[in-house]
Amino acid sequence: MHLRTRRDTERLGRAIGERLRAGDLVVLSGELGAGKTALAGGIARGLGVPESEHVTSPTFTLVQEYDTERGKLLHADLHRLLDARPERRREDVERLGLRERRAEGCIVVVEWGEDAIDWLGGDPALVVKLATRRDGRDAELGGPRATELVR
Repeated sequence: MHLRTRRDTERLGRAIGERLRAGDLVVLSGELGAGKTALAGGIARGLGVPESEHVTSPTFTLVQEYDTERGKLLHADLHRLLDARPERRREDVERLGLRERRAEGCIVVVEWGEDAIDWLGGDPALVVKLATRRDGRDAELGGPRATELVR
């Protein structure tokens, strides 16, 4: 699907967020500047995070936590862990505790998580691949609940 503006990206995120359930994993991929954080912000709004709460990229903190109408939302960014050796990266991801928090019912949205799906508890509800274009961005949705999540 083509997204012309940031607002379109946020609208898609909102539609996704409105349909997520406890324990869902959403993986966002795409190059720097592709709109992953804007999409995550829309997801947060769709889950009920108020506009007054700023949704930021967790690049340096690795994980941001938000209270939503349907429980906790964990927004993670694994970009800083990309350069680690594979075994070290696995340890670092597992140390974040996202798999365990999913099992407790948290909704987990992960930027740069396509190579860490197993360490995040597997079975993502949705995988969104974003690609920039001159006139916006494209979003390719996959995963077992892709059609359900963006009707």
